[in-house]
Amino acid sequence: MVVMTRRNMLAAAGGVIAAATAASGEMLVKSRPKPLVFAHRGCSALRPEHTLGAYAKAIEDGADYIEPDLVVTRDGVLVARHENNIAGTTDVAHRPEFAARRTSKTIDGQPQDGWFVEDFSLAELKTLRAVERLGAMRRESSRYDGQFQILTFDEIIDFAAAEAAARGRVIGLVPELKHSTYHAALGLPLEDRFLATLAAHAYTRQAPIEIQSFETANLRYLRSRLGRPAHIKLMQLVDAGAGIPADVAASGGRVTYQQMTTLAGLAEIATYADVVAPGSRAVIPLGADGRLAAPRSIVADAHRAGLLIRVWTFRPENHFLAADFRNGEDNARNAAGSIAEIRAYLAAGIDGFFTDDPALGREAVDRAG
Repeated sequence: MVVMTRRNMLAAAGGVIAAATAASGEMLVKSRPKPLVFAHRGCSALRPEHTLGAYAKAIEDGADYIEPDLVVTRDGVLVARHENNIAGTTDVAHRPEFAARRTSKTIDGQPQDGWFVEDFSLAELKTLRAVERLGAMRRESSRYDGQFQILTFDEIIDFAAAEAAARGRVIGLVPELKHSTYHAALGLPLEDRFLATLAAHAYTRQAPIEIQSFETANLRYLRSRLGRPAHIKLMQLVDAGAGIPADVAASGGRVTYQQMTTLAGLAEIATYADVVAPGSRAVIPLGADGRLAAPRSIVADAHRAGLLIRVWTFRPENHFLAADFRNGEDNARNAAGSIAEIRAYLAAGIDGFFTDDPALGREAVDRAG
């Protein structure tokens, strides 16, 4: 394990920043708008994800956008869960009345066992309570287990509108449509429900929104329905380790995420989306020693294609950090290390990022700017 002081962490970040600057030929971050801080599932480092507690903390800590991942109930209501399998993020496993709902399914080619949102009505889901999925690592968040219910997309929009009015600043939404092809096969397609919800709220008719998906066909469909309103962007998520988007695989296609991040692939994304969002290590990979290596060309390539580039996801525990920035026990929270790591990526020219801890993201951006 690599142990570093705060001073050494910041020095290491400075070295990576210098490398990133040399690779790009200029400090892109200096000539572009200030990068945006996206609260990944809310402030999910300190509160159970996708809860009012997580969203409230994220907004208090300076997030520009809050993220609701969206799946759909048996009765057709969009709710915020990172996955449709709620075994690890709710107390459903301890509810004897739902024991018979446990089942096995294949989601986007991956076998899973648990309880699934589409097998519950909204009324049933509302009886459950959220729990921290990384309990051993995130004890602060685990203190709030059992306090918060599952939220509908409508409730999150209303909450963002209320917070924006109270705080006198706009709060963006960055919803992700989860497993679109899977839900469509169940007769529960997400897209038109989602569009109807946006249209039903005054706030989402004008507030900044970035709509994300790891699939492609749903984003193309949304573009055809939405056009290009000034307040809405479409974000193509890409995951180099996942192979092929689920919708592409289902239709017999062969285009991989890796191909989507080539110059030709990015140009194709730009025909229907405004943003490309790779995992952070696709921008600056890790070397064999676990430290940050030289930045790749994807930032410059995305900008050349006319795309903004956001990255995911920065987490404040040593377990998730590059070896440059770790400072001790694997599960320990390391705020200084997370800030230093984010700053290295900001220097590579990214336009925004997802973080589990928006306060650290806010500090990294404000310090860099």
